[in-house]
Amino acid sequence: MTNYKLIIRYDGTRYKGWEHQPGTDMTIQGKMELAVIRMLNPSGLRDASGAGDAAGAGDAAGAGETDGADTSDCLGTFEGDIPEIISAGRTDGGVHAEAMCANVRLDTVLDCDGIRDGLNRNLPDDICVINVVKAPERFHARYNATGKTYRYTCYAGRLKPVFDRKLVYELGSVPDIAEMKKAAGYLIGEHDFTSFCGNPKMKKSCVRCVDSIEIAYENERLTFTYHGTGFLQYMVRIMTGTLLEVGLGKKSADQIPEILDSKDRSKAGFTAPARGLCLVKVDYE
Repeated sequence: MTNYKLIIRYDGTRYKGWEHQPGTDMTIQGKMELAVIRMLNPSGLRDASGAGDAAGAGDAAGAGETDGADTSDCLGTFEGDIPEIISAGRTDGGVHAEAMCANVRLDTVLDCDGIRDGLNRNLPDDICVINVVKAPERFHARYNATGKTYRYTCYAGRLKPVFDRKLVYELGSVPDIAEMKKAAGYLIGEHDFTSFCGNPKMKKSCVRCVDSIEIAYENERLTFTYHGTGFLQYMVRIMTGTLLEVGLGKKSADQIPEILDSKDRSKAGFTAPARGLCLVKVDYE
């Protein structure tokens, strides 16, 4: 078995997030693992009745234009262990990625380009593997990650953002950029981000380090770019919602230290919608 490192791009609009979830096959991980099985079994998966899967590896159009068969049923009929796709993080439902990193162990005669192309032939049109390389045996996409960059994009124009409407959060006006930058300064560094965590049952430490927050406005797009060693559930979206409230005059920039110290989710701002968030890059040493 060889360990492979994958870089994956996806539009998360219609998915329930990266990780497998009970009762649905609409996850990025589910589609990726189904594509692996189809690539390794070109004759097509077999459903419970024994009939061949209509969207087999050789049917690129079918694989791209349909949601695919129920993942759990299809994977359940595969002979052998299901190759697990391990990602650098578990993006939430509706969140996108420009370069999610993942790793998978495969036993195949295909070279790296062949694996990339084989996966893409069996993936929906909104998921694409952009690179495959052999990785060290001990490489683990999640545990070896040293940092991540996320970008949140808002639209502040007067007309509808027709072509990228699924990738931006629409605002009614342009917030105060200077005040948001001032507020962001308080969030940079190592803090307990309990107030910015969307999981009320979080038992582990909420201390995280945010290295930088860049805020820019150009061509009617307002972007927040965050880099840190790791982020809590909904943390980037809550920070964005809080900064937007500062920019819209609903909160003061000088309230941020108090919000951090309170360790109270209700003190921070709203959770910005998932559609504006994108994982840009994962860092490794």
